Amino acid sequence: MKLARAIHFDESDTRVYANPARTGEWCISGGFEFSNWSEGDLAGKQRQAFANGWLGCETFGRVTFVAVTQIEEVERSALSAALAQHFVDIYGAPSLEAARPVADDEITHMIDLCEDHAPNTLLTVARELTESGVRESFRVIEAQDAGLEQFAIHGSLDE
Repeated sequence: MKLARAIHFDESDTRVYANPARTGEWCISGGFEFSNWSEGDLAGKQRQAFANGWLGCETFGRVTFVAVTQIEEVERSALSAALAQHFVDIYGAPSLEAARPVADDEITHMIDLCEDHAPNTLLTVARELTESGVRESFRVIEAQDAGLEQFAIHGSLDE
């Protein structure tokens, strides 16, 4: 089973998101956060989070790129429990029992998105507001096979 982790190539996420996700945390789309938003809500860092941010499931911060990787069932279960608690704490879900199936659905959606991609494949998300709500689209950036010679330093230690 595969899911995605936050990945950073530079410090830009710390400048564009009010709450950036931490490198390595498990991520989901998190589009539910914007379900009641209108054009008036799309300003500044909130606009960037809406337009291109994946949701980290530990910090509940946003990240621009995620990388596909393996996840174990025990990790998925813990992630679902944390997300269900977030739904209770932040979104007013009536109970963990009511929130858990919704959390499971969000994680399953992300697993389905990742499942057919090789490890280290990068994903981005783009969102837009439409008449019928938030529309998400995803971009896949395949992992490149790099030869060792691209990274090896050739020479002698005797020089």
